[in-house]
Amino acid sequence: MSSKLQIKGIRDGLLITLGDGAWEEQRQDLMTQLRSQAEFLRGARLAIDAGGAILKAADLGQLTKELAELGFTLYALISESPTTERSALAFGLATRLPKPGAARTVAGSTEPDGEPALLVNRTLRSGYNLQYQGHVVVIGDVNPGAQVIARGDVIVWGKLRGMVHAGAEGDDGAVVCALDLSPTQLRIAGAIAVTPKRRGKPQPEMARLVQGQVVAEAWDPKRERL
Repeated sequence: MSSKLQIKGIRDGLLITLGDGAWEEQRQDLMTQLRSQAEFLRGARLAIDAGGAILKAADLGQLTKELAELGFTLYALISESPTTERSALAFGLATRLPKPGAARTVAGSTEPDGEPALLVNRTLRSGYNLQYQGHVVVIGDVNPGAQVIARGDVIVWGKLRGMVHAGAEGDDGAVVCALDLSPTQLRIAGAIAVTPKRRGKPQPEMARLVQGQVVAEAWDPKRERL
């Protein structure tokens, strides 16, 4: 990844902080990075911190079109430039992000700030290496030869056949859930387990650490994370 451009997960999607330079150079750098990761990040909502870059309506129109073609949605544009901020407001974009830890009120109720999560709406085939600093949700299968590494939980709405590592930075409370849990290797924090050959009909399962050992049990989505 470019040393100038930074991408990180936030509550509502991904925050991209652009580097210095003219807008055209920044735009090209941004699109190059997103194209290189489009297989993993497609469908994400983006907030872009453009710094002092000046974007007129035409520039923003081109940007939103290019992002949409790659499967991304731009929902916020943060800038130090009044011109860019006016352009963002004209496109109906947010120009500020909630402060970390801020609560969001919806229909008279208070929703606490959550943790960043990446939604991947596709099957991960052999050779894919997905790493994310938060939770990962895959709507599809994780095939043998693919791997998913997450700082938080990993949830696969499909068959998990590849390698998965949840709680990769030491979170022993992380869990791995799948409709068919048969990974070639499963890791939670520092514990490693190899799934034995399945007997009987597959069923949704959740793997978690119990006294330092990886244990798989029936997955009840209504159950709170331990």
